This record gives sequence, structure tokens and C-alpha cells, in this order.
Amino acid sequence: MAIRIFSGLIVAAAIVATPAVAAPVAKARVVNCGARDCLLVRGHRASPHAIIRINDHAVAAQGGRTWQVRLPIDTVRAWSAPFARTLSVAVVDPTAAAERAEAVRLPVGLLSQNLELASLVVHPN
Repeated sequence: MAIRIFSGLIVAAAIVATPAVAAPVAKARVVNCGARDCLLVRGHRASPHAIIRINDHAVAAQGGRTWQVRLPIDTVRAWSAPFARTLSVAVVDPTAAAERAEAVRLPVGLLSQNLELASLVVHPN
């Protein structure tokens, strides 16, 4: 009897201690789009009818629950703050009246400006 109670407590503790499964985080990377470069943003949504918004702009996403969007780099620059390091990606499900937003990291230096240095001096400490 004590063994049954003990094993029941272990199973109950394992169920309670299991963390909730979080939605996968969207990711972004630079890809080639013919003659120009684009930013490929990929993510997941609960419903294939959910609307994808990037930096408060609705975009046409390809795919079902696993979606992707290709944006020209010029568009990303126009929609973002200078030197931004992240994009705001929101998945809006109108049927469930739910919205999930997250900050997606941009590739390093994507929105930086090119600087030409005449010289660089490094002093040892």
C-alpha cells in the first residue's frame, strides 16, 4: 500500500514539475532573392489563418502552421529604427482573439551603416 502511494506521488510530482511547452521562437536570416538580398523570417502559428505582422505591418506569409516571409532589406530598413537589433513579430489569430508577439534577433550588423575609416589606432594597455 505504501509503495502504491509513493509511486503515485512520484508520478504526480513529475507531471507538476514538467514545464509547459512554449511556442517556438521565430528566426531571421539573410537570403538571396535574385538580384538583391532579403530577410527570411520563419516561425510557427497555431492556425494557418493567423495574420503575421512584422514591425506593425501585416505581411503575406507562405505556408500553414510553419510560415515564412521574405522581405527586401530596404523594406526592413524602412520599417525599423536605425541600428535596430530586433524585429517585432506578432502572430494574430482573429478567430481565437489572441495575439502572440516576440522580438526576433536580426543578423549582426544588418541595419548598421557602412563607415569608411581613414585609419584605426589601437593602443595597448
